Amino acid sequence: MLDHSSTTVATHPLTEMLRGLKIEGVDYVRCRMTEPWGLVFPARPKAQFHFVAERGCWLRTLDNAWVRLEPGDAVLLPRGAEHALASSPDAFPAPVENCQFEPVCCGILDTCSGGSNGEETVLFGAGMTFNLDSQHPLLLMMPELMQMHELATDEPAIPHLLEAMTSELALDRVGAGGMLTRLADVVAAALIRNWVEKGCGSDGWVAAARDPGIGRVLAAIHRDPTRDWTVEALADVMHASRSAFALRFANVVGQTPARYVAQLRMREAKQWLVRDRLKIAVVARRLGYESEAAFSRAFKRIIGAPPSHFRATLTAASSSERPASTAP
Repeated sequence: MLDHSSTTVATHPLTEMLRGLKIEGVDYVRCRMTEPWGLVFPARPKAQFHFVAERGCWLRTLDNAWVRLEPGDAVLLPRGAEHALASSPDAFPAPVENCQFEPVCCGILDTCSGGSNGEETVLFGAGMTFNLDSQHPLLLMMPELMQMHELATDEPAIPHLLEAMTSELALDRVGAGGMLTRLADVVAAALIRNWVEKGCGSDGWVAAARDPGIGRVLAAIHRDPTRDWTVEALADVMHASRSAFALRFANVVGQTPARYVAQLRMREAKQWLVRDRLKIAVVARRLGYESEAAFSRAFKRIIGAPPSHFRATLTAASSSERPASTAP
């Protein structure tokens, strides 16, 4: 999503960090809702994205306040918090699971609901999975809800992308599903980038990533988490002595370099086990462990459960996951 292949131009450490952040689009749905209407979206382990294509609607936020969304607006809930969309704050939202969804093209479902004679609102929604572990510092710092307000001012291409999404929502062109998934990924990426640049505060992990020296070290660690990073090697990246680097890192990041590296490596290992379905032995070798047992002990110490736990529950979790129609 925020990835590119160029290595010829020097980039800010935070940019290096964001290069690896990607979104895998799933559960794409077009909703054609006739007034009066309302939908409640339950909390999910996936990020939830909404784009208003035609007419406006209202969004009920986590604090039960209603916010107006106009055509062309987009919202992203990074941790999939419960929320509601409705034709008006007076409408009674019903569970989205009550809707009937029909496949209309590759990767996209469609539903029509609401009243019978009112104006029609067209929405595009998606359930998205970040390629980062849920405990990644960037994801932990994200707010529960991101709204597109003045994004077009900072991202001049966004209005054109939203216009393209509106056109593709007609679903009368070859490849509409693929086009919508890519456009939604770019819009979501713009929301995240705009938040990082302007709205994520001046402390915590992002502040550490912005620090010229420490940011360079964090970028190196995230770029190559499989490397056996030593404090000396990380100090070299910062061009500092071992003791000066270790003290500076602990003061800025809030934990020792060794602890940070260990946590990142095990979060990556968890992703490889759950997302990529790699065998424990393969993950252990990738991280440089001589034995599966040594890796399992280190994994359990940091994650809180052995890697075998995630392998054993993976099949059960996959089989119990509801179909895409429950998450527009």
